[in-house]
Amino acid sequence: MYQNKNYQAKPIHDIIDDLDNVVQAGGAPYVRNVFLADGDAMTLPTGLLEKILEAIQERLPRVRRISSYCLPRNIRGKSVEALSKLKKKGLSLVYIGCESGDDIVLAAVQKGETHKTSLDALKKLEDAGIKRSVMILLGLGGEEHSKNHAVNSAMLCNEAKPEFLSVLTTSFPRGKDRILEGYEQNDDSNVPFKELTARESLKELKLFLEALNLPREGKTIFRSDHASNYLVLKGRLGRDQERLVTEIKSVLDAPEEDDEVNLRPEWARGL
Repeated sequence: MYQNKNYQAKPIHDIIDDLDNVVQAGGAPYVRNVFLADGDAMTLPTGLLEKILEAIQERLPRVRRISSYCLPRNIRGKSVEALSKLKKKGLSLVYIGCESGDDIVLAAVQKGETHKTSLDALKKLEDAGIKRSVMILLGLGGEEHSKNHAVNSAMLCNEAKPEFLSVLTTSFPRGKDRILEGYEQNDDSNVPFKELTARESLKELKLFLEALNLPREGKTIFRSDHASNYLVLKGRLGRDQERLVTEIKSVLDAPEEDDEVNLRPEWARGL
């Protein structure tokens, strides 16, 4: 998303000015949710994040949720104690783009993570009491690694038991050169990356859901409602797992010509 942008932390006085503008405009009583944009705020030092969170709480007293993006590697340098301080200051939810639980796929896309480093970060956040929304990218393993990508991603989620879980579908608005090069350099199978079709993507999603083994109390909220996805699914895992799999199966069992009605069309999947 940010390949053509250089990262730069916003000075805290600018952030406070933004918050003060909301107050001066009379918007403070109506703000319930705050997202720490634009990239991964967890790259910032804990002390600076604490000051930002304090400024939010002081100016927006009716805020119920403060959330942020979070790459697993940016949790590595923060202790559970540091994360707990952020939780006490109001950070309640982070969106973690794990993308895959398969080490071959992670290496090929040059994610800079492994199954273990992602799990360690998720566990550390859990220990600090911060809720986790995990994102998995359907199709990231291509045709060759589809099964392992689905199963190992499910295994990661089974081990972490996130409060929220969503899937997006891999797309290539800037072309496939980077992912083709990544697989060529880092995948010993020597099989070129091949993008999944819509139906292959649904089969991968079905396998992913079938491999999930989360508590039946249904505490993990699942969504596949992102614009990139072909099929919108919503439910709680594992309470609604069987229903979700059945919904996918009904689409796959229908004639392919029905896909025009059952699946989101390509023109509607633009990001």
